Amino acid sequence: MSILVFGKTGQVATELQALAPDAVFLGREAADLTDPAACAAAIEAASPTAVINAAAWTAVDKAESEEETAALVNGAAPGAMAEACARLGIPFVHISTDYVFEGGGTDPWTPTDPTGPLGAYGRTKLAGEEAVRGAVGTHAILRTSWVFSAHGANFVKTMLRLSETRDALSIVDDQIGGPTPADAIAAACLEIARQLLEDPSKSGTYHFGGTPEVSWKDFASEIFAKAGRTVAVSGIATKDYPTPATRPLNSQMDCSATEAVFGIPRPDWREGLDRAMTALGAKA
Repeated sequence: MSILVFGKTGQVATELQALAPDAVFLGREAADLTDPAACAAAIEAASPTAVINAAAWTAVDKAESEEETAALVNGAAPGAMAEACARLGIPFVHISTDYVFEGGGTDPWTPTDPTGPLGAYGRTKLAGEEAVRGAVGTHAILRTSWVFSAHGANFVKTMLRLSETRDALSIVDDQIGGPTPADAIAAACLEIARQLLEDPSKSGTYHFGGTPEVSWKDFASEIFAKAGRTVAVSGIATKDYPTPATRPLNSQMDCSATEAVFGIPRPDWREGLDRAMTALGAKA
């Protein structure tokens, strides 16, 4: 299987390089996601057997003021990629997000639940999903949440950095979700691409999030515990920590279809956290 990956330095793309070193990875210098036609042309020139889109505009707050550009990257570009893959008759695996939901209630979101993004980032990611489905090719949209790793910018690395100079932190405790190790997402994308090659009927929208569900506050506490750092963590409500973009309170996702169709179970984020902390040299 020859794989073309959009993305090179992001968390999932970095993990994909470790798992599939023979794949071709297109970073910003080789694939400008604000130019959807160029992305499609890159696929047609490479003629791979499968494509994984691990690139996206992930600056959630910045998207509020730059939605037009975010819409090109998150919406139009994946659509163009999916159309190119459909023309070539090859699978397209696209990573999406829990932000396509409005985040209410307490039940995990299923892939068929009505969407209702709260902000620009979610709207642009939903547009990308709709464009991928509209291409009517072999595809999998994999919605995930709270991605972390030893690479890039993420909550784990932010907490470790803050704990170097702070002995007390207030962390949001009314947002609930499943932290998801980037290496587990990368492995899932590769397995899904492989199975789609064998059985295109598995095309569809799926969820993949870590277990067990947790609040940001409790996630932070676990990070500090594993790092052996004494930090007093107190809870704060989302409304008391205003940001340009509104965050969903409920990011829990029902991942049962992913396991039933592809045989991929939910990853235990605590094990993924151990791996990330070891890679960062931060594990106590």
